[in-house]
Amino acid sequence: MRPRYLLDTNICIYLLKGERTTVLDRVSECSVGEAVMSSITYAELMFGVAVSADPDRESKAVAKLIDAVPVMPFGNEAAQAYAGIRKATPDRKANALDKLIAAHAAALGVVVITNNESDFSRYPGIKVENWSRA
Repeated sequence: MRPRYLLDTNICIYLLKGERTTVLDRVSECSVGEAVMSSITYAELMFGVAVSADPDRESKAVAKLIDAVPVMPFGNEAAQAYAGIRKATPDRKANALDKLIAAHAAALGVVVITNNESDFSRYPGIKVENWSRA
């Protein structure tokens, strides 16, 4: 099955913490592989594991999450999409990781699921939904 949604880091954190039941409900409606995360998001989650008070527990939680929400590798098509997104938003020096995640979504042709709609809506061609609202 081809992915339809790319979950932003904040959405994955809600899943890890069991917060925002609307997010849990929406993800549970997806087949495995329909909702995925970028390897950029995975890297952010692994940083969270590294700095957590209980890295073993957090690592197991992330491993369980990626069983349900697989990690998609950031490849050549995403790198090419990043060039266009960065060129189109030269005034936005911040949010470098969001630009990479947006580029990954563009390359996959999927919708970004995030609680930071305003950040992602500035990137050309990126479709955004917020599943954290009731």
